[in-house]
Amino acid sequence: MRKGQETRNRILDVAEAAVLQKGFGGTSIEELIVETGITKSGFFYHFKDKNELAKALLNRYIENDERIYDEIFSRARDLMDDPLQSFLLGLKLLSELLADLPNGHPGCLVATVCYYERLFDREIQETNRNAVLAWRRRFGRMFREIMEVYTPREPVDVDQLADMVSSVLEGGIVLSKTLKEPNTLSEQVLMLRTFVKMLFLPAIESPLVAVRRDRIYGTAGDSEQL
Repeated sequence: MRKGQETRNRILDVAEAAVLQKGFGGTSIEELIVETGITKSGFFYHFKDKNELAKALLNRYIENDERIYDEIFSRARDLMDDPLQSFLLGLKLLSELLADLPNGHPGCLVATVCYYERLFDREIQETNRNAVLAWRRRFGRMFREIMEVYTPREPVDVDQLADMVSSVLEGGIVLSKTLKEPNTLSEQVLMLRTFVKMLFLPAIESPLVAVRRDRIYGTAGDSEQL
């Protein structure tokens, strides 16, 4: 990695930690310069202003989230052909990942931008909005695949159900920080998993559902594995 890229990444690392702790308004360029040990001109070489820094932070955060979701849910799908069992496994893997973070989740930059929206230009606000919509599409696709095989026990709107995943993740971060209980987020993900399981799996699976699932995926009986 070139020295210039190393410096840029260092600035982003320090800025992200500061922003998640104090917010964008409470984070100054001067403190980032001191913390990273660079000159003022060195900082402005990489970022012309605070908005550009915020945009870089947000894009990096979103890309990292997308990478994690890709890895976890792709792995789950490789292990389980059945879409419901795959999604339930993905949530379990995500919960385990979050539980392994030594001090809990550091926070969400997407939510932070919402809190301080007035500080940012329209491009950053649109980037934030597009990220949330991308999560809606991602989880919506998963739920639509599930509903091709399983009928929910109650009528649900797929987009709202998909948004619920994001709501639990973001809300879990807030609860964890407020209560100072690092495991709260992973526990909320497991609670979401229980809800999804109850929504789509009847107390006693009907023979028709089992036959339909086995015909499509050849996975009859897998529902007892998770």
